[in-house]
Amino acid sequence: MSIFHSINTSASALTSQRLRMDVISSNMANVDSTRATQVNGEWVPYRRKSVVLQPKEGGFSSFLNVAMNKSEAGNGVKVSRIVEDDSPFKEVYDPEHPDADEFGYVQMPNVDPLREMVDLISATRSYEANVTVLNASKGMLMKALEIGK
Repeated sequence: MSIFHSINTSASALTSQRLRMDVISSNMANVDSTRATQVNGEWVPYRRKSVVLQPKEGGFSSFLNVAMNKSEAGNGVKVSRIVEDDSPFKEVYDPEHPDADEFGYVQMPNVDPLREMVDLISATRSYEANVTVLNASKGMLMKALEIGK
């Protein structure tokens, strides 16, 4: 195990949580976007996106080393993909809206601002926790360097 293992693990988590916050920001920015993409010539509202995280894997050798107790388990986290939420769009009655159908209903994005704020708080707290771990690791490495003086 490298002395920088904890720093690399924290760095991967920081990068992943930052992307998660960016996706949440995009969702919040498009909460009223009724014309996000065109499908078959028709405008479709914005669909909520979310980030899927998974542990980093180093392949067979990392599993073998863990099994032989030559290294610690856990190599950090990575973003595996960004997925769109398939939940139905919200329908709002607004006959004056330019995108209203013949009955006066407008399809609005499936973004719930309250849910997005909860996800944003979770991502922010995870980011802050990983910054704390990174600073603690840096402090331990600095103390180790002082021992050699």
